[in-house]
Amino acid sequence: MYLATTGRRDASAPPATGGTGRRVPGTVLALGAVSLVTDISSEMVTAVLPLYLVLGLGLSPLQFGFLDGLFNGGSAIVRLLAGHAADRGHRHKRVAGIGYALSACSRLGLLLAGGAATGIAAALATDRIGKGIRTAPRDALITLNSPPDALGRSFGVHRAMDTTGALLGPLAAFALLGATADAYDAVFVVSFCVGLLGVLLLVLYVPGHRPVSPLPAPTPRRTKPFGALRDPAFRRILGAAALLGTATIGDAFVYLLLQHRLHLPVGWFPLLPLGAAACYLLLAVPAGRVADRIGRRIPFLSGHLALLGVYVTLLAPVAGPPLLVLAPVLVLLGVFYATTDGVLMALAGSVLPTDGRASGLALLQTGQVLSRMLAAAGFGAAWTVWGPSPALWAATAILLAALAGGWALLPRTPASAGPPVDQTPERRTV
Repeated sequence: MYLATTGRRDASAPPATGGTGRRVPGTVLALGAVSLVTDISSEMVTAVLPLYLVLGLGLSPLQFGFLDGLFNGGSAIVRLLAGHAADRGHRHKRVAGIGYALSACSRLGLLLAGGAATGIAAALATDRIGKGIRTAPRDALITLNSPPDALGRSFGVHRAMDTTGALLGPLAAFALLGATADAYDAVFVVSFCVGLLGVLLLVLYVPGHRPVSPLPAPTPRRTKPFGALRDPAFRRILGAAALLGTATIGDAFVYLLLQHRLHLPVGWFPLLPLGAAACYLLLAVPAGRVADRIGRRIPFLSGHLALLGVYVTLLAPVAGPPLLVLAPVLVLLGVFYATTDGVLMALAGSVLPTDGRASGLALLQTGQVLSRMLAAAGFGAAWTVWGPSPALWAATAILLAALAGGWALLPRTPASAGPPVDQTPERRTV
């Protein structure tokens, strides 16, 4: 049920049905606006980093894979701590705000670093830590303010808004570099200002507390950091996500493979993510609605079939114009993200208790990040030792095996099933 004064849903109320369940809560829209602005800020910088690090600084694929995996894996512990801190006292907004602020300040680090590789690495690490801090509390806020039978829709709307920022960020960077004669400092300054705007939107428009019940609330139970592991369904979801993550080499490597195979002009490399982002933007909401209707297990696995299509397309002989390879790869990559990112959070959110939502989502995201860290480092090593094609064949074989394991592991629960019912008196809402 939604409160008349705030438009938010009490997490302890029964699942909404009918017309109420078809509306996207205002908190989800506000969080989507924050993510949109923040992604413009981050993608202005990250769109050029793979090319800059590999071709500009001369890093080998092994070194790039190690750094990319290290930055992602370094945020793993931070994710767990942030999720636990957010659940204690329901401080989801405060913890998420710290993460958004850190990411914004990392742009200043890039500005001060100049061309020093150490300074760039420190700034990137700060950005990834900020992302690790904010992601689980933000996704927990989405689940706590959405009807359980419409989690896919809510995550789809949020991810669509988030991807709009990812689409606009590279365009803004491209326009700025063209207008300032490749002045990267201008990109960093504008990125910092846009990031601060995202923090301001969070402070002003995202509610900081859950709806207050007119009845005295029961004494809160002490949240345990790994309490979600007691739930068998969550353990199966965690295992499947980690297994499939070991076969996900990362979109940065996909773009580098495209550039390697098609010999694309260096100046157009920052625009490659736009194709995948545009497809993600178009499909995020429909994918979420389909997941709510038919169950979230099948769309999640289908997304990894799309990733398998990316690998196969990159392995196929290039015959004809480059667009025949470029377009399918970018479209399939967009399908992969649209059917897995928000859908996985909705799948896990439907089985996690309300008082451990952020901790559970953080644990899930950490498992996925660590497995993708291993995938990035392993693929970079295989590329360096064997070459790109044998490395991609190995990733394809691992993904096929992971799909079989994911099919067996993921629970076959209805999409509309709500979280476990707490053994506490039901609260009334106004």
